[in-house]
Amino acid sequence: MKNILIVGAFISLSVVRALGAPLELPSTPYTYTVLDQDLAAALQEFGNNLKIRINVSPQVKGRIRGRMPDLAPREFLERVTNLYNLQWYYDGLVLYVSDAHEAESRLLVLNPITFDAFKAALDALKMSDERYVVRAAPEDGLVFASGPPRFVALVDQTLKGLVAEAQARRNLTTAAKPPPESLLMLFRGSSSTVVRDGRAEGPVSPEAPHQDNVAHAPSPSQR
Repeated sequence: MKNILIVGAFISLSVVRALGAPLELPSTPYTYTVLDQDLAAALQEFGNNLKIRINVSPQVKGRIRGRMPDLAPREFLERVTNLYNLQWYYDGLVLYVSDAHEAESRLLVLNPITFDAFKAALDALKMSDERYVVRAAPEDGLVFASGPPRFVALVDQTLKGLVAEAQARRNLTTAAKPPPESLLMLFRGSSSTVVRDGRAEGPVSPEAPHQDNVAHAPSPSQR
């Protein structure tokens, strides 16, 4: 039977800020009438009609049959994902829709980043989403993340970037420190010479004669 699609007019915009990156959707009803249509195709139409880039997972299966109630676009999206056991996540550029069974869980190593710093970075980048999990694991230095594939991938990428930055800073700090001073004293008969960092300094007359040998000069704490 031929599909029938009717899209309502969209006037004002409302900004949703509670979940992840802001997803701008119209506040006027999204009228969607279909007799029988593939679920993934219906979601693609949703994105096209609202001019939102949408990525629908190949695992999203099923068909929409019958008329959907007139709902605001955000409510329409929530209704469809709830009816068909889906999850969605918006990363600021693309709306990702996946089957709930595709959800991933990972244990990530925090060191040398603290959990508070990591969580603050996710919030600042508008990646945090109260529907999905990012929490400190019972073991020190670990974080547990769970949610749709795109969400977990962004959490993992963000942590790797923070760790790489912290390690680069530590390497710069180590490189900026001067190398430890090399200090030797060469004894030749009754005379001695100080060699500092490979350069011979003036001879030193020891209080007592020594046989020819090489020794480390005592440090101030050993004198």
